[in-house]
Amino acid sequence: MIDKEKIRQAVTLLLEGIGEEPAREGLKETPDRIARMYEEIFAGLEQSPREALSKTFEVTDCGMVLEKDIVFYSTCEHHLLPFYGKASIAYLPDGKVAGLSKLARTVEVYARRPQLQERLTAQIADALMEYLKPKGVMVMLQAEHMCMTMRGVKKPGAQTVTLITRGEFDKNQCLQEEFWRMMGK
Repeated sequence: MIDKEKIRQAVTLLLEGIGEEPAREGLKETPDRIARMYEEIFAGLEQSPREALSKTFEVTDCGMVLEKDIVFYSTCEHHLLPFYGKASIAYLPDGKVAGLSKLARTVEVYARRPQLQERLTAQIADALMEYLKPKGVMVMLQAEHMCMTMRGVKKPGAQTVTLITRGEFDKNQCLQEEFWRMMGK
């Protein structure tokens, strides 16, 4: 559970630590604004994709399902700065499919946590395997990390791409090639 009072106290200390005056007009409500913002952007800490992925529809003879360009926003756990980009998810149904919005909701649940992009990619794939039980999954994330854009090496526009496969996608090169064709690559 998000503790907004602790966040308010921490933000006040942070402002003092950088030499600011937390009581000045432009900053006096900042601790509360940040506490409310953190409640929203870290809501995934209290959520599970189970509910979203439990609503399925039976299908027979269904090929690969691909949802691409799912926009997401997350927070780097190393610097607490945003990273954002697009997720693409493919899966091979095994008798049931999820509503398309459920794939985006799964991305959202895990993106709304302090994260590493590599872990986020795996969590999405593993959740689909666990709750949807498809024959296989392939997940690709492409993201820009503000910790690389505005500090450190300062390389705006640099994209980090992570890719993970599970099940049939691990073994079947033809399925992987079909994924890339459907992606338009």
